[in-house]
Amino acid sequence: MSVTKVMEALPGLDWTTDPALVRQKSRDFFWYSPVLKRQLNKVTGEAVVTPRSEEEVKAVLAAAYAHGVPVTPRGAGTGNYGQAMPLNGGIVLELMAMNRILWAKPSVVRAEAGIKLIELDAQLKKMVGGEIRFHPSTLRTASLGGFVAGGSGGVGSITWGGLREPGNLLGLKLITMEAEPRVIELRGPEITKANHAYGTTGIITEIEMGLAPAHEWVDVVVSFPSLMAAARFSDTFTRMDGVPKKLACVVPAPLPQKHFRQWGAKVPEGETVACLMVAPDFVEVLGPVIAGHGGKVIHQEPTAEAAVPLYEHSWNHTTLQILKTDKTITYLQALFPAPNHLELIAKLEKQFGNEVLYHLEFVRFSGTVCAVGLQIVRFTTEERLEEIMRLHEEAGAPIFNPHTYTLEDGGMKRVDEEQLAFKRRTDPKGLLNPGKMAAWDDPHWTPGRAKQVAMYETEFEAPAEVLE
Repeated sequence: MSVTKVMEALPGLDWTTDPALVRQKSRDFFWYSPVLKRQLNKVTGEAVVTPRSEEEVKAVLAAAYAHGVPVTPRGAGTGNYGQAMPLNGGIVLELMAMNRILWAKPSVVRAEAGIKLIELDAQLKKMVGGEIRFHPSTLRTASLGGFVAGGSGGVGSITWGGLREPGNLLGLKLITMEAEPRVIELRGPEITKANHAYGTTGIITEIEMGLAPAHEWVDVVVSFPSLMAAARFSDTFTRMDGVPKKLACVVPAPLPQKHFRQWGAKVPEGETVACLMVAPDFVEVLGPVIAGHGGKVIHQEPTAEAAVPLYEHSWNHTTLQILKTDKTITYLQALFPAPNHLELIAKLEKQFGNEVLYHLEFVRFSGTVCAVGLQIVRFTTEERLEEIMRLHEEAGAPIFNPHTYTLEDGGMKRVDEEQLAFKRRTDPKGLLNPGKMAAWDDPHWTPGRAKQVAMYETEFEAPAEVLE
């Protein structure tokens, strides 16, 4: 393996070898997890290359293939599980310079993988009056390709589900890592071979996806006397199909009071909040429903005018907001499956008390309303963390483990023989983001937690982001 020889073969490309810069580009938000922080803190590549065209991507992959050099693709590095971290060193392939919208219609857009989601949204509103259907809480920094390769749902999943829902992703272009790299277009069910695969099956360069009508969203924070009152309201709100909506995030006491600086002081002591994003003309419709669930609006402002918008208090940003002032916590990711999701949440809240605080996101998957948990956990030991996950699964809440960097062990998606066969065709030497696909590295790998989660992926199209 010789990164130097690859660089010598391609002197005209934009290379970076400064150790500090390379280390920076070799990291993501893995440190949310104390387990991953222990495992990955010293991971770094040897060089970063920033291609500006499909031809440059092909050139890098061909040269790296010839010299046996691993290549790890990277967008903005906003993932949480080490998705874009080069476990085996080698080259970090940063795609942020490939950032054009190729074409757009009111219902569909085709864009390059490196475009930032917030820039994509802004341009779409001007061009066709549309916006992306959902996005991670890292809207202001994340890239389109990084979201598709490493995430699965987020803000907007309350209406549109996840990336795997038919119609959300319509096409992907990817480039293989072979002696002569090929350009492949995946459409329909074939997209699953690259969606949320961490770039292990090919380098995504273009994405075609469905759009929603653009709205000037309004942030609304509602306070409730208990977690379950907020959860019941959010479940009802999610089912209000006549109201355009983008978010229903539940954060229990004392988290907003202690950690949400913008408006947390307005939350009464001991109360839980529901953070909503609603189209402006429909805010008044919520009044009677909020009152009927014992809630009270404590904060409201246009999303675009907020210093810290509500989506940056939701999904994985909830954990980030808390970690800014409390380094002793970590988090989990779980599915509370319909139709008994509210009962399950109530049961587990009672079981764990203050050790696990139930931050919830209400979503639709395949038309079914359910809840995703990004629970805040008071971390003590890795053994106790494993026990908490086991107890959730035994209760019927599958865990999408954010404390592992492999696809299968995290339960993010199944890697079956069809996908392994696809990887053998697109990456015969296993040089694309090595170490992230357990079944590739270990022919005797058998599914544990991932096998249990898989049945929920089929029925509910369960999320993984989760999350970014």
